[in-house]
Amino acid sequence: MAGGLVKYRHLSRDSAARQALLRGLVTQLVHHEHIVTTHAKAKEAQRLAEKLVTLAKKDNETSRRSVQGILYEPQQYMPKVFGELRKRYETRKGGYTRVTRTEPRDKHDQAETSILEFVDGPKDTKFMMTAKTVARDRLLGRTATPVTVMNVKKVTAYRGEREFEEMVQRFMLLSQEDAGPPLDGGQQGSNGRPHWEPKVANFKMPKGKGAPGQSAVNYLARVQEGSVHETEASELADIERKRIESLAADIVPDSHKRGGEDAKQ
Repeated sequence: MAGGLVKYRHLSRDSAARQALLRGLVTQLVHHEHIVTTHAKAKEAQRLAEKLVTLAKKDNETSRRSVQGILYEPQQYMPKVFGELRKRYETRKGGYTRVTRTEPRDKHDQAETSILEFVDGPKDTKFMMTAKTVARDRLLGRTATPVTVMNVKKVTAYRGEREFEEMVQRFMLLSQEDAGPPLDGGQQGSNGRPHWEPKVANFKMPKGKGAPGQSAVNYLARVQEGSVHETEASELADIERKRIESLAADIVPDSHKRGGEDAKQ
């Protein structure tokens, strides 16, 4: 009927090409458990991926034939579908996949981009980002926000708190390694946050070169003293001031300069 409700996105393809595209996306999702595509394709592939897991949970001859018709190379991926994925979502009633909007990958395209992934999988973005947020709050001594508490409850509902705590500890360890050793034995400052000493870059001389020059030695000494940032800021300010004065001198015409000098005399 003309003007009827469109129940799905055509994706600028005919029926056969559209079905082939979705089958390919779902096959890659089973292989990688995390794919990035346009938002429209992700939403349509999500419907087929949800159906795939539902068929896997039934685990009968009819469902196996249906899954075999969805996947490319079924002999390679059917053991994972009816093994790992079926076991993972055995107690979950629905919502096996998640679509998360992201920034466009190509600045010239600017198409809406999204991540399509299996929930509670090894590449679950929400699980890792929630663990990273909790690790940051613990390092900074902050109280978790209501949104963080809700996200923790969601990601640990079927995965357990032990695995989540291990991920939080990993992020805390990585953050401390990136920040460097704490100053004053890890004492906290007036704001209650721990002080961290930034790592000093290791300077290596190229092979066949002689001893470092005096400027490099002075720079290393300033880095160790902690005054390199103030010195560089002062030098940059002087350079910027000289550049502005030079530009201003070029802009003012010579006749105006001579007129100003005559007025002063």
